Amino acid sequence: MQVIAVTGLSGSGKSVAIRQLEDSGYYCIDNLPVDFIVPVIQSLRDRGQEKVAVSVDIRSKAAPQTALRQCQALKDLGIDVRILALTASTPALVQRFSETRRRHPLTPLNREPGDQTGLQEAIAQERSLMSLEDGFVLDTSDLTPSMLKAWIRQFINAPASEMTISFESFAFKKGIPVAADFVFDVRNLPNPYYDTALRPLTGQDKPVIDYLKSQPEVLEMVSDIETFLRKWIPGFRAQGRHYLTICIGCTGGQHRSVFVAEELYRRFSSIAGVVVRHRALKLPRI
Repeated sequence: MQVIAVTGLSGSGKSVAIRQLEDSGYYCIDNLPVDFIVPVIQSLRDRGQEKVAVSVDIRSKAAPQTALRQCQALKDLGIDVRILALTASTPALVQRFSETRRRHPLTPLNREPGDQTGLQEAIAQERSLMSLEDGFVLDTSDLTPSMLKAWIRQFINAPASEMTISFESFAFKKGIPVAADFVFDVRNLPNPYYDTALRPLTGQDKPVIDYLKSQPEVLEMVSDIETFLRKWIPGFRAQGRHYLTICIGCTGGQHRSVFVAEELYRRFSSIAGVVVRHRALKLPRI
């Protein structure tokens, strides 16, 4: 039996994730109280359910720790449990709540005199309650719903391994991904953007690949990053880490960072659990 526990900040995309998991064949339960995780999952297992996803509300001080204990109890029962934690930058969350005109759950309905809790304060309060140490953290700041759905499909289809290594390209002009473990800046490399023939293409297209491979410093940087990662990844694996997110950034997230992320993915693809994603491209690799 496989169980995916979806947690995260309000407005980060939990509802989108649960709907995609349901479309992918999971029996889904939204906003399950953390104290009921074990008995509910045991009941579903007894009824023959093989794939279950639960959305967990973290908006209480004890909830994150209780949820982790419940998930560990499920693992002790021999159940495959994966934790997916969704997060996003404060500006992205503020924009989403403003667009939907929804009230943040931690914004008080009836304010006490002098209570200055606004949207940003509510987001900060919820962020302080969120535990990100024991799950796969997905930063949805610049992802559209369709992109998030594609990433969820990749998450559930990733091969089982002791540690999932994710190479992600991104655009510095949109900010560094919140969930990055390592960030490599490749803006010093030759930029195909200034070639009008290459400008509309991406780092996945052969003309851009050929151009970047013809630049000695590009392959030298890729090799240097590879050497660094091969030296230090075993240390993270030895500490019991389940997920490692390696972000490669350039100005627009279209050419150089995409190429470098793809090249690193190719060089590490013999390791089980290695995936590649592109935050700034409309059609991320699945």
